[in-house]
Amino acid sequence: VQLQASGGGLGRPGGSLRLSCAASGSITSIGAMRWYRQAPGKQRELVAAITRGAYTNFADSVKGRFTISRDNANNTVYLQMNSLTPEDTAIYLCNADVYYDRRWRAYWGQGTQVTVSS
Repeated sequence: VQLQASGGGLGRPGGSLRLSCAASGSITSIGAMRWYRQAPGKQRELVAAITRGAYTNFADSVKGRFTISRDNANNTVYLQMNSLTPEDTAIYLCNADVYYDRRWRAYWGQGTQVTVSS
């Protein structure tokens, strides 16, 4: 099972970026999918999460600016980031609970860099 994140890059303050993370491999089912971020010198932070049934939750720092969605048919999760600020600069990592070989396991993507700067 692999998670492949994409969509990072340079964003402007007040601008938008959209991240994607696609899971592939011998997947029976995917449960919750999440986006974390880690900025230099800071602890890894849970940014947003979505259950298979589309229940979502967000870090206070991104509420009202970020949305998370998923495409269950394509095993993909998205993070739409609006009203970007320099404080959103970080490596963004996706995470998913995957049912594989008769057990649930947590998998991580490789991370994608988001830099917000004018």
